[in-house]
Amino acid sequence: MSRCESLALVSCVGKKGTQPSAAKDLYQSDWFFKARKYVEQQGLDWCILSTKYGLVHRDTVIESYEQTLKVLPANQRRQWSEDVLNQIFQDYSEVKLIRLFAGEYYRQYLVTRLEEAGYTVEVPLKGLGIGQQLSWFKSHTQVNV
Repeated sequence: MSRCESLALVSCVGKKGTQPSAAKDLYQSDWFFKARKYVEQQGLDWCILSTKYGLVHRDTVIESYEQTLKVLPANQRRQWSEDVLNQIFQDYSEVKLIRLFAGEYYRQYLVTRLEEAGYTVEVPLKGLGIGQQLSWFKSHTQVNV
């Protein structure tokens, strides 16, 4: 599917539109808008980490849903991470570098599994609170692009 050596993964957010939409248009929070703007300005190949759908290409049309990793037991979060890893293997086999823009619940098991599989993993927002993340995006994106 992809010919890039790096892939950005942006987590889904709770605020969503109500109609089936391309994944990149479904999520409606300020954080998601800023994350999307950043990865697009950087020219990164990117997908969305969805609690319900796993790894979702940004242009794939999906339905709105109410589901979060926070409430899933650890074994289900581990399985979700395995499923995402398998999707990356299948659709992005040439990728070497993964940039994760996602909270702890999305990274919890996924980072370790990616590293074990030989990927280089970067987490630019690690350790930053939501306000700091929004500021990071603002300082790393161009205003009028």
